[in-house]
Amino acid sequence: MRHREPDQMLYSMARKALFCLPPETSHYISLDAISAAGRLNVTSTLFPPVYAPVEVMGLTFANSVGLAAGLDKDGDHIDGLAALGFGFIEIGTVTPRPQSGNPSPRLFRIPEKQAIINRMGFNNKGVDHLVRQVKKSKYNGVLGINIGKNFDTPVENALDDYLICLRKAYPVASYIVINISSPNTPGLRKLQYGESLDNLLSNLKNEQQKLEIEHGKKVPLAVKIAPDLENDEVEMIAKQLIENNIDAVIATNTTLDREGVSHLPHGNEQGGLSGAPVMAKSTAVIKALAKHLDGKLPIIGVGGITTANDAQEKIDAGASLVQIYTGFIYEGPGLIRESAKCLAKRL
Repeated sequence: MRHREPDQMLYSMARKALFCLPPETSHYISLDAISAAGRLNVTSTLFPPVYAPVEVMGLTFANSVGLAAGLDKDGDHIDGLAALGFGFIEIGTVTPRPQSGNPSPRLFRIPEKQAIINRMGFNNKGVDHLVRQVKKSKYNGVLGINIGKNFDTPVENALDDYLICLRKAYPVASYIVINISSPNTPGLRKLQYGESLDNLLSNLKNEQQKLEIEHGKKVPLAVKIAPDLENDEVEMIAKQLIENNIDAVIATNTTLDREGVSHLPHGNEQGGLSGAPVMAKSTAVIKALAKHLDGKLPIIGVGGITTANDAQEKIDAGASLVQIYTGFIYEGPGLIRESAKCLAKRL
């Protein structure tokens, strides 16, 4: 039986209570509680951070374990989340205009597999709100901003939305993520392929270079890709990332695959599956990317991390950093510290 620290036991009790509530309700209650704990300065006492700095994309990360996008879509809870000991925070996905996302229910737990299915649909308050929240935040660590397109923007006009978000987020971001892999915005994943991807990346790279001159600083551009890719597709994406001088790639987003969960309650809900079932698929994409990129740009590994060993597996596959989200919901803040300590040993 695994020894549980007092903070883990505390989180286990809190999770039991939160899991009695609808998933989206408990999501917002948890974020409010995290922010309140941060304001009271109790978080860092309960969950002391691990400082093991690592340099990636020209940025210095406090440790190798970050928060993946999606938990704090609007930047409303940056300080509270940072106090939990993450080495970096990624907020969003944000779109040019506010949008409500898909109808509820749109978030489903599969606790038997430490998994979640979501079809949130980029619900957010818009990029202007997010920028205001970042400016109000006291956090001075590495902050990523994940950008996407509005639901009602045609895919052929997606570049316009990404450019709006890039321009507005650039002054306040440490790095910016181009999200072209959410399964919950119709047509978005088409942007991962061929001419569509090349056109998007080349235009965004050109804009990044203009913004670097305008603001006197370089904000790296990363691209977030899906796990549902064949090896030849990964190879083609890697080639285009290199050709367009993209600064990093995040692998991966949620999966449409239902292997291992289809027989369980909510296992066939529409949306993206995250958590333990996506671990192997995500790691396979990281390995393939590492082979095809050959060290030309770094990989941030995300997908299915529920233990420190999972985090190490992502690094061993070729990632320079990792991110967690669903594992954090199931395992609590202890997962951040355990993973950061494990990865610090390799430095």
